[in-house]
Amino acid sequence: MSKLLILAIVTITLALIFYTIGVFAEKKNGTLLKWHAAIFWLGFICDTTGTTVMGKISGTGFSFNIHGITGLIALILMAFHAIWATVILIKNDENARKVFHKFSIVVWAIWLIPYIIGMFIGMRA
Repeated sequence: MSKLLILAIVTITLALIFYTIGVFAEKKNGTLLKWHAAIFWLGFICDTTGTTVMGKISGTGFSFNIHGITGLIALILMAFHAIWATVILIKNDENARKVFHKFSIVVWAIWLIPYIIGMFIGMRA
């Protein structure tokens, strides 16, 4: 197994760990906190890193297939999610902080789709 593949697997798995912790800690807490937003940003950074490395390994970059399309949607949603969390915290919008977890769970569930597809693609190779 190449070092690049190990890096990609580790960073994508860290994205899953960070994102899962952030989403469910926020839900359990009942309100969005600063450290939740930091964890969302870490998840996004790890996912972007892992996706970039996987693209380099494949030699094709973005692929117009189910994995590529769902992965792109997930990255865009993760970026929007982290940005929106940051904006809510900066504005100190109490109502938005309390209902943000509903959006977080949707983004997390959508993110799982390309993660699971990628695992199956990796197992087939």
